[in-house]
Amino acid sequence: MQNLGINVLFKGSNMLRIAEGLFVTAKIAFISIAIGSLLGIVLGVIWTCKSKWIRLLCRIYLEAFRIIPILVWLFIFYFGITAELDIHLSGEITSVIVFTLWGIAEMGDIVRGALESLPKHQIESGKALGFNMRRLYLYILIPQAIRRMLPGVINLATRMVKTTSLVILIGVTDVIKVGQQIVELSRLEVPTASFWVYGFIFLLYFIICYPLSLLSKRLENKWIG
Repeated sequence: MQNLGINVLFKGSNMLRIAEGLFVTAKIAFISIAIGSLLGIVLGVIWTCKSKWIRLLCRIYLEAFRIIPILVWLFIFYFGITAELDIHLSGEITSVIVFTLWGIAEMGDIVRGALESLPKHQIESGKALGFNMRRLYLYILIPQAIRRMLPGVINLATRMVKTTSLVILIGVTDVIKVGQQIVELSRLEVPTASFWVYGFIFLLYFIICYPLSLLSKRLENKWIG
């Protein structure tokens, strides 16, 4: 049993270190998802206005994150903006900022699409009942749009969790970084350490993301399809 490569996972505090790295990954992802979702709803509502300039600015904001890779945004904020403004931001804070901005952009587009897909008579009926625009969105449009938004929101959450693996490149000690450290320390003693360590990390990502993917597909089939 001593020669089994899987033992590298249970050697010393390796399992605890992996758990701590996973916590960092989850913290970055879910803080970004939470803030991005809330502010993304606001952006989505603004995006539905009739002003061509506001809609254009929202579209440019979204396309900036769709066209430019998230890794480039991480480098821009961590190495560029911090140096230009002469401020220090940790890798974790930088990651949360970038992922939140990405989440706001994508969430805004999801909300915009859901709101614009609602029947026009919903707005007319609300106005006929004396609702102002704030109450119209708050009590009529957004509650109805939530069912249409959920599959897209869950898909976005899954993508953000997976993309957090990039934060290793700005020095964040996430679960990938921890795995890399364990492999480097164990490679001579256990030649198959990379298989077992990265295989276990793959399993952790799968356990988090696959149920979210199934839930998204089920909600889409039930509420949209």
